Amino acid sequence: MSAPLLKVENLRVEFDARAGAFRRRRFAALHDLSFELAAGETLGLVGESGSGKSTLARAVLRLLPAASGRVLWCGEDLLTLGAAAMRKRRRDLQIVFQDPLASLDARMTVGDILAEPLAIFESAIGAHARRSRIGGMLERVGLSAAVMNHYPHEFSGGQCQRIGIARAMILRPRLVVCDEVVSSLDVSIQGQIVNLLQDLQHEFGMAMLFISHNLAVVKHISHRVLVLYLGKLVEVAPRDALFAAPLHPYTRALLAAVPTIAERLARAPPWTLDGEPPSPWQTPPGCVFQGRCAHAAPVCRIEAPPLEQAGERHLVSCHRFRELRV
Repeated sequence: MSAPLLKVENLRVEFDARAGAFRRRRFAALHDLSFELAAGETLGLVGESGSGKSTLARAVLRLLPAASGRVLWCGEDLLTLGAAAMRKRRRDLQIVFQDPLASLDARMTVGDILAEPLAIFESAIGAHARRSRIGGMLERVGLSAAVMNHYPHEFSGGQCQRIGIARAMILRPRLVVCDEVVSSLDVSIQGQIVNLLQDLQHEFGMAMLFISHNLAVVKHISHRVLVLYLGKLVEVAPRDALFAAPLHPYTRALLAAVPTIAERLARAPPWTLDGEPPSPWQTPPGCVFQGRCAHAAPVCRIEAPPLEQAGERHLVSCHRFRELRV
């Protein structure tokens, strides 16, 4: 097998939290995460709000500082690069944000928004070639080249997201992070955006890190799925294996919340998700999910489960997954 495009090793991200009137303390938002992403692959990232999905994406892109670990991009650790060297790598590392309108500068025309990355990374191309490239990319994402003189507020949310995708793709990056890119869009538009991303992936061959709460969308677009809970990796598996036979109680609870998947699990033990996750700076000892897990055993409250091999490319962090396996 060829070397992975992206390899994350023991990535840890910490933040400050106020623990009293005058005292602050550090807490871990990500706990020593490790995973790989191959060229042309889409890795879905799921979990409740506050699980660390967006934090992970931003830390990989060095939009947030990491406390420790390594982020290997084509074998080179991005976390050790200086500002100038990291700036050069950014043409290959792009992101599409959740709020399509807020992510676009309201003072700039669409043409200027797409021209900015070209001016930074391909300053040698002439004005005519730049304009032709911008027009072609706008048409590729389902808009007209004629809109380049318009401003973001003149477009719908779906159109603004297409502009955001065009901005990310104008440099033909090798990795695109999609951070809840369809969550603020109408259902009918969500499908169009997801299909557009898949078409662009087939055409340009880029890898995608796709963050979403919508499990149906994740199932449609992903090759593999990574499940986060309270900053820890609890399960990672190929898409079909995860949706057909999830192993971690948290993953099962997430999937059981979707009616069509709940029907498939009707004969399994009840997989419920009650209550709220604990504060990230007051995580319980042992398994981070034990306080909400109906199947927690005494060992779960004492010892954190390791990430174990459960099948081909299928990893799970649960002491009891073999007993609970359906």
